[in-house]
Amino acid sequence: MHDNRVITEGRIERFVRDTLIPALYIETAPLAISVWDDLDEPLPFADAVGQSYRPIEVPYTWGRAWSTSWFHVTGRVPEEWLRGDGARTRAELVIDLGFTHDRPGFQVEGLAYRPDGTTLKSINPRSSYVSVPQDGSGEVDLYVEGAANPNIAGDWTWKATPLGEKSTAGDELLYVLQQCDAALMDVTVWELIQDVWTLAGLMKELPFESPRRHRILGALEKLVDVVDPADVSASASSGRDVLAPVLALPASASSHRVVAIGHAHIDSAWLWPIRETIRKCARTFSSVLALMDADPEFRFACSSAQQLKWMKDGYPEIFERIKEKVAVGQFIPVGGMWVESDMNLPGAEAMARQFVAGKRFFLEEFGVDTREAWVPDTFGYSGAVPQIMKASGTEWFLTQKISWNQTNTMPHHTFLWEGIDGTRVFTHFPPADTYVGEVSGADLARAERTFHDHRDASVSLLPFGFGDGGGGPTREMMAAVRRTRSLEGSPTVEIDTPEHFFERAEAELPEPPVWSGELYLELHRASYTTQHLTKQGNRRNEHWLREAELWATTAAVRAGADYPYDDLERIWQLVLLQQFHDILPGTSIAWVHREVESNNRGLAVELEGLITSALGHFDAGDGVEYVANAAPFSRDGVPALSAGPRVAHAGAVRLQRTADGHVLDNGLARVVVDERGLIVSLVDVASGRDAIAPGAGGNLLQLHRDLPNQWDAWDVDEHYLRVATDMTGVDAITAMQAPDAASLTIERSFGASHVTQVLTLRAGDPALHIDNDIDWHERRKMLKIAFPLDVHADRVAAETQFGHIQRPTHANTSWDAARFELCAQRWLHVAEPGFGVAIANESSYGYDAQRSTRSDGGTTTTARVSLLRAPTFPDPVADQGRHSIGLSIRVGADVRAAIREGYRINLPERHAPGRVAPLVHIDHPAVLVESVKLAEDRSGDVIVRLYESEGARAKAAVDFDFDVEDVVATDLIEREVAPPAGFVRDGASVKLVLRPFQLVTLRIRRA
Repeated sequence: MHDNRVITEGRIERFVRDTLIPALYIETAPLAISVWDDLDEPLPFADAVGQSYRPIEVPYTWGRAWSTSWFHVTGRVPEEWLRGDGARTRAELVIDLGFTHDRPGFQVEGLAYRPDGTTLKSINPRSSYVSVPQDGSGEVDLYVEGAANPNIAGDWTWKATPLGEKSTAGDELLYVLQQCDAALMDVTVWELIQDVWTLAGLMKELPFESPRRHRILGALEKLVDVVDPADVSASASSGRDVLAPVLALPASASSHRVVAIGHAHIDSAWLWPIRETIRKCARTFSSVLALMDADPEFRFACSSAQQLKWMKDGYPEIFERIKEKVAVGQFIPVGGMWVESDMNLPGAEAMARQFVAGKRFFLEEFGVDTREAWVPDTFGYSGAVPQIMKASGTEWFLTQKISWNQTNTMPHHTFLWEGIDGTRVFTHFPPADTYVGEVSGADLARAERTFHDHRDASVSLLPFGFGDGGGGPTREMMAAVRRTRSLEGSPTVEIDTPEHFFERAEAELPEPPVWSGELYLELHRASYTTQHLTKQGNRRNEHWLREAELWATTAAVRAGADYPYDDLERIWQLVLLQQFHDILPGTSIAWVHREVESNNRGLAVELEGLITSALGHFDAGDGVEYVANAAPFSRDGVPALSAGPRVAHAGAVRLQRTADGHVLDNGLARVVVDERGLIVSLVDVASGRDAIAPGAGGNLLQLHRDLPNQWDAWDVDEHYLRVATDMTGVDAITAMQAPDAASLTIERSFGASHVTQVLTLRAGDPALHIDNDIDWHERRKMLKIAFPLDVHADRVAAETQFGHIQRPTHANTSWDAARFELCAQRWLHVAEPGFGVAIANESSYGYDAQRSTRSDGGTTTTARVSLLRAPTFPDPVADQGRHSIGLSIRVGADVRAAIREGYRINLPERHAPGRVAPLVHIDHPAVLVESVKLAEDRSGDVIVRLYESEGARAKAAVDFDFDVEDVVATDLIEREVAPPAGFVRDGASVKLVLRPFQLVTLRIRRA
């Protein structure tokens, strides 16, 4: 019986494929087509429309990788096709640009324009039709912009491909224009296909012995008997009558409820460059708008302010139509971020600015204050995110990416997510486990089957529409919504808004379960390391922006200088764009990363210019050497956030050659480096404690075999730990003594690569600096640097945004074991009570830390920083070439010292032409200023963002050294909110009581 059912299901599938779908169009009539083609880079419609087009015949071979061709389509729809009422037949145009598979967004795409330059809709394999003009004339005159985007994903075999860089993609023509016709669609056949698709999808998800499954199967069998393959059009209505009874049976009252919302998660760059994403947005939004016009019930959620700004700047006609649809509630801005950024790698202020920039854009352009964060595809979420979201006025959070976990399943789909400071945000993971749903039987059954909160809740959300590469929802998906609104055996489905969904979900769960700490994705762990230059540029941009805003604000307040609002806004928007979750993680094609690196070189010049210009307002002209200190604490005699005369360090650094190797000693730290270039002793002179484990060596470069099971640029799998080679061979060691520093230069060669390390100990500085100049030419290898520490640490502290997180060094549980590669911002702290070691970095994010027991009974905690990788997909030359990677290790460091070392290595001293007094002073060493800027509304008010950095309650006084009219607490968007605990203003001073890791934004109105 089981085998017979499978045979019958196969018969039904073939009947749909070979009989119903070919009968969808009753007649076709060819249209005339001409082309202007093989553009290297896209041009706007206004430039394309006036070109000289040459006539072509179908089939027509076209499309070098990444080229553009414009097709001009003209003709007339047969008059008799236009006489119907649309209920039985409908005339439309069908264009096949040469689709090679049925997934939109990963191959050739098109956008149809009217002759006046307004857009109609996209053309892709799941939406290849264009509606006929409704003026009754039957005249066809349209232009199609064809984008010959190569299919880089292929069949996901992770093979290296040259197609990701225009210069290496070759000149082969990739596509064949197969069809360009007017066509008469049989509406009844189309509806029948939707009936069958919905029922067959539901049937496959029901148990084999379910009576409902039997009845659906019987109806589908009868359908095949009733519909005449020789005359589908005449018999399709009878087929629908056969299916009507099983489609009419309602869902049970206890069925799971699914709220469906149209969506098109469009990666702002990935297997295509940013310039192509802009066109993907235009294509997708055009189709969405057309679907809204055709179906008033349809609603669509759009999560990226950047993508809408692209429309405003480059496609104003689309943008104006979007604004109209926002006003009537069909087009729904969500998320409140500039892009769906990575949420582990961006620094604290950058993470805040994602919401500042995004929410301000939505407010200013649409009058919409988004209440939800919407990031379904990001590779894990730091424990700082709940506070950042709440501080922006965001109440809810949606993602589904954690469903990709390799090892552990999250225990809830709807819950409160608690961040490192105690802030909680209401969170939902769509149990359909997709952000590209089709409202299929599989989607809906999965939503009901996997939902973990049935005892107390009954509603979940389903984003539907083709995504990643765009495409969006289709009319077929809306047909599925109508059929599953109430269907026996299926969850109920309704179209609604994200806002209403979250309000309903909160009402159902007045006491939701709580998940505390980071949402660690047990996948894509290599994204902390891949494409080092992209990550290094981001880190530097973040700190240069800190300086540019600080000094520009100081110049505006102290010297009346003009504040570079426009420049800073433009730079921030580019930096935020480049934090998108397939750019900053290093998982895009070569084209994307080369463009980002070029952008970062330009930003470096521009930001340095802004900093120099701002500091130039304080030129003393006295020949004194001044130092600018942008860090939030004093150093080298210069107060925080100020510039003053350099203070020379007392003491000297001794460099000796002994039987043990080279010894560097500055009275604070004593370092011994042996003939292998390894640190065999690192002593905190004050305590006499040696941080290096007995018999071990720090500064150990280790080369791992790096062959992930899939997702090359994204993943490092646990088996990489089992195969590693210690790099202990040395080409040369050179010692150098200077008056205030001593250094060792260590040269190593391995494979096709070469490393030059410079280990430097400076007077008055307890940290040993390790500068790595790496000429990297390995393939599918991973390079780490290890520090085996004589520290009994059951956990390691790692910086995250506005604080830090503790992670275990053991693998007691499956959750612990899955965290074998982790993310840190600027520092790690490995400690036991009374003694600790800080490892800081200026451009690295990935690390691991493991504890082991030695033969002498002691324990060693080995902390390793991940330096470089060499995946070959999607960028076959990822990370190849020269890299400069700076680290430091500080012995005898508490958490405060670790925090300061992280700032110090990322905010090096810079020359200043004169003294600059700080605008802000805080009397508590754990309360740090993260940002000083002028207000976004250009009122001239000063914004100061600060946070408690050590994880303890703090009472602090904040003093402002300028004339103050008023001080108020604000959210990140700089709107006044209730003040934090203990808030008391006394003239130009404010007293605060901060809870651990609390973030506070103050707005100071100048007198």
